[in-house]
Amino acid sequence: MKSPVTLFWFRRDLRLHDNAGFNFALRSENPVVPLFIFDTEILQALKDKRDKRVEFIHKTLVEMQKKLHDWGSFLLVKHGVPIDVWHQLVAEYNIAKVYTNNDYESYAMSRDEEVRRFLESRNIEFHSFCDQVISEKNDVLKPNGEPYTVFTPYKNAWKKKLVSTQAHTAAYPIKTFRTNFYKGSPLPMPTLKEINFEPSGASFPDTNVDDNTIVDYHRQRDIPGIQGTTRLGVHLRFGTVSVRDLVKRAIHLNETWLDELIWREFFKMILYFFPHVENRSFRAKYDNLAWRNKKEEFDRWRVGTTGYPMVDAGMRELNETGFMHNRLRMITAGFLTKHLLIDWRWGERYFAEKLLDYDLSANNGNWQWAAGTGCDAAPYFRIFNPTTQMQKFDPDLNYIKKWLPEFGTSKYPEPIVEHKFARGRAIETFAAARE
Repeated sequence: MKSPVTLFWFRRDLRLHDNAGFNFALRSENPVVPLFIFDTEILQALKDKRDKRVEFIHKTLVEMQKKLHDWGSFLLVKHGVPIDVWHQLVAEYNIAKVYTNNDYESYAMSRDEEVRRFLESRNIEFHSFCDQVISEKNDVLKPNGEPYTVFTPYKNAWKKKLVSTQAHTAAYPIKTFRTNFYKGSPLPMPTLKEINFEPSGASFPDTNVDDNTIVDYHRQRDIPGIQGTTRLGVHLRFGTVSVRDLVKRAIHLNETWLDELIWREFFKMILYFFPHVENRSFRAKYDNLAWRNKKEEFDRWRVGTTGYPMVDAGMRELNETGFMHNRLRMITAGFLTKHLLIDWRWGERYFAEKLLDYDLSANNGNWQWAAGTGCDAAPYFRIFNPTTQMQKFDPDLNYIKKWLPEFGTSKYPEPIVEHKFARGRAIETFAAARE
């Protein structure tokens, strides 16, 4: 009879160090087989077969595989529908326990529940842990037990809880438990081509962020023409960095940066308690907004030809690199929803296709914030003027010139709509929906 093993299932936690579920798996009495599944349910929905995110995942797995080989083990990489893969794994291994880390999106939770039921029907234990956030689900609630729907009181409660339970930022080392890996010869990993994708040629930001970038974050974060942010979004999205490490650095270096990490957890909590936001406005009255939804205007926004330089430069950068500066995310999202009165879901879906750091809860929360339909939204009458935003945050046109070489020539288009007119139209439209 085969010896019993424990499987650890990597998903949004693609690192070997300071990984909660992985640490607990290695503490179990059985040798651990590390596992990753390229989920065809997710991959088949991706239109671009040069998707940068898939390449990022594959690149990361190759690096993890090399490290595991150094330790005499391997990473088991499968490709298929998760429940089908688990049927195969149960036939292949004598699995005693399965460990993983929690995920909070609707698809992930239903997938995990299906796998849990299947494994438990075979008397296999399924254990899942908090790892991609500091506080999850019911960890930070109002005194009456209800979820917060406004960020500032949530942030204050989050920080108070962190101070009272410093264990939340304790690391999960693996050095002590390396002997508990399942030993075996290196296994082949499917290539990008074998999972029906191709290299994109993209470059990805480093995980090593200088302390000075964090120290100066509150002074530089709104200036898109400089490297004033950490660009760790993609690493947080796929768990190639530990949020515990980042929070500890933020506590010592910059509270504004810590607040940004808390925004991420706030939006995850909102999605968990109010799953309707995935497809509808948080505030139901705004489901009746009279969106104009002009496709030709959406297409001009999408490719960066609106005639508003900050909007166009942001969209060009997104399309080319998969990255967009946070200030530009607010400007481009606000322009689409307020100036053009195009449904925030159109823009949210487009960002979901393009952003390297796409995360459902953050993308949804930020789009609804910009549109004025969300839980902690900017008031509907707060409408960014893209021209004054450019004058304030890119006065020397460093960012504009980089992404809009035709700016200042006859080739650059006239504005798609006049700001004052668009602002008035948006205020009237939103006010009507509130009645």
